[in-house]
Amino acid sequence: MVNLPNSHPWRNTEEFARQLDADDPLSRLREDFHIPRRPDGSEVSYFCGHSLGLQPRMARALVEEELDQWAALGVEGHFAGAAPWYSYHELLREPTARLVGARPSEVVVMNSLTVNLHLMLTTFYRPHGTRCKILIDTPTFPSDLYAVQSQIQYHGHDPGQALLMLHPRSAEGCLRTEDILAFLDSRGEEIAVVLLSGVNFVSGQFYDLPTITAAAHRKGCCVGWDLAHAAGNVVLQLHDWEIDFAVWCSYKYLNGGPGAVAGCFVHERHGHNLALPRYAGWWGNDPATRFRMQLEDRFIPRPGADGWQLSNPPILALAPLRAAMALFETVGMPTLRTRSERLTGYLEALVEELPAGEMLTPRDPAARGSQLSLRIPGKARALTERLAERGILVDFREPDVIRLAPVPLYNRFHDVWRAAQALRDLLTD
Repeated sequence: MVNLPNSHPWRNTEEFARQLDADDPLSRLREDFHIPRRPDGSEVSYFCGHSLGLQPRMARALVEEELDQWAALGVEGHFAGAAPWYSYHELLREPTARLVGARPSEVVVMNSLTVNLHLMLTTFYRPHGTRCKILIDTPTFPSDLYAVQSQIQYHGHDPGQALLMLHPRSAEGCLRTEDILAFLDSRGEEIAVVLLSGVNFVSGQFYDLPTITAAAHRKGCCVGWDLAHAAGNVVLQLHDWEIDFAVWCSYKYLNGGPGAVAGCFVHERHGHNLALPRYAGWWGNDPATRFRMQLEDRFIPRPGADGWQLSNPPILALAPLRAAMALFETVGMPTLRTRSERLTGYLEALVEELPAGEMLTPRDPAARGSQLSLRIPGKARALTERLAERGILVDFREPDVIRLAPVPLYNRFHDVWRAAQALRDLLTD
């Protein structure tokens, strides 16, 4: 037998999986979400939270509340009602700060991830002399890659020369921390910005953010992190780790809805430097003078991450995120992380018994999020489709990877057992 983290030895039986759920008080969290259903009315086992999180039940009421405010108040809704729109985004400030381990002034919910990444690179990518390169990890999410390439070109450099890419060793699916540190030690003086994924979207690897950040700073690099697959997934301490900036989306583990408003972190040592170059828009201005409009002919950024805002926030898009963040506030990331490690550990133990497939994700629970990635050459796409026919939704990534995310807010041990059992059946057909 293999020991399940924080539990007794596991068994590969449906009865055992159901007992794990019965013994886990957090299994009730699933009731706070709408679970997709099959044509016969049975619930789907949903493992795509790393792509799009499920809808919190409270989301609809909060959206309808703002629709009612709009209907009843019109433009006066900016300053009247229970949650005036003028300061609506501030309702998310402290929950977001707690979620990512930041001070409230260091975070803002705005735009989309790629827009925020461009805004951050406009400020923090300042190539000069031989320090003109950006370092990224691979595989890289394409939007990040395109953003970085375009920023390099905008500054008159050739991405073929100024973009450095970290690759895992041959035949390995993940980067070794020692290899990242060695690369920084040898080439750090060429690098203007280190921009890595907090959790790699293909492998699910959770990088050692504090160690890598400190090593990059010692070489004079600015350090940013794409936390699209990390926010709401792993415990973060962005302020204490002295990260310069970070960006993330809110529609994956944060369950803010498709295209949800994204998040941004700027460390306070930068946020209070009002002389930093940036793109400007009226919502980044001092809110005390924002509505003086044409009488304010000079942009003076508000201190903190708010100073990078461009436009007034989309209220109807923020409302579902409030619902999701309320659940994180109720439970707390450390508690969710513990449950995540147990769910993912159970999944790992079960997939180890499969007759085919290679696990790309690190086996160390501290080095991964709520995700296991399986490489199944020649079969991954068909398996994904056949699993869906059985009511088990997983994610396929070219050319041969299946990603499963056992999200602690709404997945249960029985979901994990069902997925592993279905994989076993399909692989032995």
